[in-house]
Amino acid sequence: MNELLDKLSPTILSILRIITGFLFLWHGSQKLFNLPASQGGGASGGFMIFAGSLEFFGGILIMVGLFTRWTAFILSGMMAVAYWMAHGTNGKGFLPLLNGGELAVIYCFVFLYLFFAGGGEWSLDNLLKNKK
Repeated sequence: MNELLDKLSPTILSILRIITGFLFLWHGSQKLFNLPASQGGGASGGFMIFAGSLEFFGGILIMVGLFTRWTAFILSGMMAVAYWMAHGTNGKGFLPLLNGGELAVIYCFVFLYLFFAGGGEWSLDNLLKNKK
């Protein structure tokens, strides 16, 4: 069983990266383009436009596996900052379950993992590395 799991591990890493990037880009799409439409409309203010741009374009880079490690490093830090700015100090308590910060925390640590693990076998990073 362990042999099978070890063999499938690079594929599962790629699937995790693709799904995470796909889900993350929609957070940016909602901020930048209000797509899908949100009750509050699109982003207002420079910081939210900056965050939306990182989410949208970073999500695309993560999804396709291009510059995966550095994109993941930046996005992990961004999500740590987002947690403390929007959730950790909102007066609803420190625990993510209470303050609504669960997504920020899980994205932070998935991106941190991708920083260390890389893009996996189904990534443009891997394709470009193999062409050299």
